[in-house]
Amino acid sequence: MCCRFRLTVTARELARMFNVELNEALNDFEDLSRVNIAPTQQIVTVKQGSKKSRKLTMMRWGLIPAWAKDANIGNGNFNARSENIRETASFRDLIGSRRCLIPADGFYEWKKTGKVKQPYCFEVGKKKLFAFAGLWDSWKSPQGQIVESCTILTTTPNEVVASIHERMPVIVPPEKYDLWLDPEVDDYQAIKEIMVPYDAKDMSQYPVSSKLNNSANEEPSLDQLEADLPADQLGLF
Repeated sequence: MCCRFRLTVTARELARMFNVELNEALNDFEDLSRVNIAPTQQIVTVKQGSKKSRKLTMMRWGLIPAWAKDANIGNGNFNARSENIRETASFRDLIGSRRCLIPADGFYEWKKTGKVKQPYCFEVGKKKLFAFAGLWDSWKSPQGQIVESCTILTTTPNEVVASIHERMPVIVPPEKYDLWLDPEVDDYQAIKEIMVPYDAKDMSQYPVSSKLNNSANEEPSLDQLEADLPADQLGLF
């Protein structure tokens, strides 16, 4: 499961990492920095536009299938299990042509000990920008509003995540971005090979403030190593 993540880069860094036209990124995605992104919120995604170009798009995190009668179905669709993606009604028609990337530079999982839920931050490298594998769809509300929404694919955990949680998000290696985004690629075996645990030796984890348990908390320091936080930032008071 992935129910919270972090993105604290600039639009310029996003454009460079994902080969997006810089003017578009600077004009529409100037203020991106957030440490506590949660389901149902608007998030930045990367998808392929016409002529193989890439574009940044804001989407609702929590996928609403095109056939849905009610948007509330999306509230539980913020993750999709990659192992049975082709058997799940909300996602099976999307894996062939509606794949996207979801930029992040950290994500959180919780370890429960008794009644205490301790959040941990997971990073690739040292706060390196990376991308989750996502699926997206477009839904039309009864009032005629078009809503684009997405989900993050999950897989079994690698050694870094396994001590904290039984699932982890699928992280797409940069050399596979073209393959993942191309809607004309319908070779499921090639796509399936991306939906695997990320290399553990490139990842790290550390405990952070329990204030992250509340998605309304957005203090910039909450994603720091717990030992470095002042007492009032630990969520103990």
